[in-house]
Amino acid sequence: MTQVKLSSAPLGLHGHLQIPGDKSISHRAIMLGALSHGITTIDHFLTGQDCRTTAEAFRQLGVSITIDDDHAVVHGVGLDGLHAPSATLNMGNSGTTTRLMMGILAGQPFDTRLSGDDSLNKRPMKRVSEPLTHFGGEVITSEGGTLPATVKGHHLHAADVQLAVASAQVKSAMIFAALQADGVSTIREKLPTRNHTELMLRQFGADITTADDQLTITVHPHPNLEGQHVLVPGDISSAAFWMVAAAITPNSAVTLDKVNLNPTRTGIIDVLKKMGAQMDIKQLASDGEPLGDIHIASSQLRPITVTEDDVPAMVDELPLVALLAAKASGTSKITGAQELRVKETDRIHTVATTLQQFGVEVKELPDGWLIKGRPDWQIQDPVFTSYGDHRLGMLVAIASLTSSVPLTLQGADAISVSYPGFFDDLKHLTGGGH
Repeated sequence: MTQVKLSSAPLGLHGHLQIPGDKSISHRAIMLGALSHGITTIDHFLTGQDCRTTAEAFRQLGVSITIDDDHAVVHGVGLDGLHAPSATLNMGNSGTTTRLMMGILAGQPFDTRLSGDDSLNKRPMKRVSEPLTHFGGEVITSEGGTLPATVKGHHLHAADVQLAVASAQVKSAMIFAALQADGVSTIREKLPTRNHTELMLRQFGADITTADDQLTITVHPHPNLEGQHVLVPGDISSAAFWMVAAAITPNSAVTLDKVNLNPTRTGIIDVLKKMGAQMDIKQLASDGEPLGDIHIASSQLRPITVTEDDVPAMVDELPLVALLAAKASGTSKITGAQELRVKETDRIHTVATTLQQFGVEVKELPDGWLIKGRPDWQIQDPVFTSYGDHRLGMLVAIASLTSSVPLTLQGADAISVSYPGFFDDLKHLTGGGH
């Protein structure tokens, strides 16, 4: 477990930053490249451990994939070209790989066993295995509904599925199953969630439509998917850390280049604007997902109220919303976020514990937090932990920028799951102060 010394940034954060490739899109580009005919080239691919886990899983399924820096090449085998792996597929820490893979493997003519690390093996998988039964899919999980699990691959039939959980991972697994069914399927969401799977499938040639209600998705099976060139935009979930860092750290002005502005993902931008952040967004021309440059400066923040309807567009950024609330003058309330209980950690609990350690008054709710914010904190204990959760590790590093005392982060290696160059970028923005 790595330990990192953290220090404040009295001169603020300054400069431009090219954000790493979007994690969700990098995962899906490998998957769709593998399931297509021909070659898919991926530029600005995120080389974090989770996305490498996806690539390695498909190699085990018979797909040739090369990754050189942030450039990946996938030699697709088509929807029917995967072959049985010779051993259990290692899902590492990646919930996205696991849940989407269940939908893909459910329609294959072989069985596959999936397992992960200690953290992933505790995360709920029945949210995927149960709705897959509508297609005739069969996933045998542990007694607690977790990994290790065996996907019993066989013929799938068309289905009309109403999803009980607002989750892009669950929706995407159903879409992958529907691609292999014997007729047209409909998937209905509880709330709109990120739509990268649908957008990319259309780029690769699938017949998939989303109704005007943004909740109803119709999937036509057995498309002829053709390899594509995919330019992965900057990950807004990674950019969010620098947006928040600039907003809460005095004397800061930061520009984040070519960030993904897909409206199903921009909840953090809406929150920052509502809280009074000084922010300017310049839209850029793009053939794929919407892109833009984001400029953000130090801001005096107002408290905020976040409800269940707001959550899907910023589920990964909610810990950062809590941090913003902790720096705002007044009381904020964040609810409807029970999904955070089943992330890499119980993020409702670990975020509350971490902010309390910074000296913030936080009440942990069943589905969120009640936070009494103020700009100045009194550190209770200078030694923090990531809890093995990449987003918690980055949260501590960002929060430390306004600390009056030096801090230590234990378990900093967890950050490499989604942002291997995080501390290099932090050093860049602080002028080498870290």
